[in-house]
Amino acid sequence: MGERILIVEDETRLAALLADYLRAAGFTAHCLATGTGAVDWIRDNQPALVLLDLMLPGTDGLDICRQVRTFSQVPIIMTTARVEEIDRLLGLELGADDYVCKPYSPREVVARVKAVLRRLRAQGQAPTTPDSGPLRLDDGALRVRGERGEVQLTAVEFALLKALVSAPGRIFSRARLMERIYDDHRVVSDRTIDSHVKKLRRRLAEILPPERELIHSVYGVGYRYEDAAPSGHDAP
Repeated sequence: MGERILIVEDETRLAALLADYLRAAGFTAHCLATGTGAVDWIRDNQPALVLLDLMLPGTDGLDICRQVRTFSQVPIIMTTARVEEIDRLLGLELGADDYVCKPYSPREVVARVKAVLRRLRAQGQAPTTPDSGPLRLDDGALRVRGERGEVQLTAVEFALLKALVSAPGRIFSRARLMERIYDDHRVVSDRTIDSHVKKLRRRLAEILPPERELIHSVYGVGYRYEDAAPSGHDAP
């Protein structure tokens, strides 16, 4: 049996079609047609990944994502026909790892599932990253430790942080960061990277002394990691 994928989708024919494609790709698929009970199912069964529709009867996808992130970092791919919600989802206000817009090809969804799981496996096989200034990154657990404790990151947050700390002082453009965190090289907006960075900064603030900033904005260019406020060029 392959890795278990949970599909939370109220369009039962679509859910069945996705399940068939996932099984053909070697996964085990389970479907839920309502948001009610989805959080408990995830807690009890610990799937490898969740395909979560935004609009659901009972508990909607946004609430499910919020609740799941209180106890698990299972990868979540949101499916939505509401394009205006994408920045909220990928900005990780809710902790989603990826999204697919409806209508979509089931093959595209399977490819996204494989890409997210491949990225997680690669991180899990890597050794713990050496100390990077005040931070210590644990690839296998997707956790980062600072002076005031440690926090769990999502796969996208961890990939973003790892890219930045790999070259302290180097300026990464938004386009370059997109390449580092999305291995399928999709086109997403600059706002998406900005939202990722905003959420990552909030997470790091939980484990760093007050007023300590490690991820610096370089106006009109992108971001850099530096364990001291660089001189000049930084946006407020």
